[in-house]
Amino acid sequence: MSAVAVLRLPLATDLSGFVKLLQRMQVPHRVSEEAGEQVLWVPESISEDVRGLYQRFPQGDPEQQLDIPLASAPARPGFVQQLRSSPVTALILLLSLAVCGITLLGDNLQTLSWFTFLEFRVVGDYIQFSSLADSLAAGQWWRLVTPMLIHFGFLHIAMNGMWYWELGRRIEMRQGGINLLGLTLLFSLVSNYAQYYFSGPTLFGGLSGVLYGLLGHCWIYQLLAPNPIYRLPRGVLVMMLVWLLLCLSGLVSMIGFGEIANAAHVGGLLIGCLTGLLGGLYSRRRAL
Repeated sequence: MSAVAVLRLPLATDLSGFVKLLQRMQVPHRVSEEAGEQVLWVPESISEDVRGLYQRFPQGDPEQQLDIPLASAPARPGFVQQLRSSPVTALILLLSLAVCGITLLGDNLQTLSWFTFLEFRVVGDYIQFSSLADSLAAGQWWRLVTPMLIHFGFLHIAMNGMWYWELGRRIEMRQGGINLLGLTLLFSLVSNYAQYYFSGPTLFGGLSGVLYGLLGHCWIYQLLAPNPIYRLPRGVLVMMLVWLLLCLSGLVSMIGFGEIANAAHVGGLLIGCLTGLLGGLYSRRRAL
């Protein structure tokens, strides 16, 4: 069933009340941002009804004056449908899973060396790293971002994959797949270099630096240009920031989680807050 745009409103318009009404009525919908406007999409078959509903209840129905009968929960979109609606998010996760398979979750050092920040070779019981300048001079620019695809263990890829699926889809829905891809590569570049700068030549990897970038981006962007898609539950934000502090304290490593790429987490969060600030200010200015 095709979706059509039924409303195009300035970003400053608070659509949250009407969205809650649609949710209570179990009306399939989504909200995106295009050309400085927030766009409401619904199935074509009910588009006129939704337009009429908005004319009557632009602020929603906070006092629940409408008598809405209880209905069975609508069927959740199938997995294939969710993948099609978030192709860039799905692509990054698919690449991460592929690299996990190729590297045997980091156990195959030969293939792992294709994706690490620095090229290396095993000499006896030791790992000998090449310099960053040599890697870049050899044209291996991909190494600046590919560590985000490396994961060490099932728990590592499962947790990072879950959070990238949650945060990546939000950004792809609101700002589009190209912007999500650009932000992902930028956050990977900054977090990887931050980790290299503070830890030196070591093995590190994972999407966690990118995840903190996506978190910071959604957080600050939402403060400046509110939109239901970027409204994260407060508990999620608190949990992620508390986890960051626990990692920085060294407690997480002490209880058996291994070495944590703290510099990557902090670097990702900072650059994410910066892009959220710039993007939020730009959207807010266009809405005026």
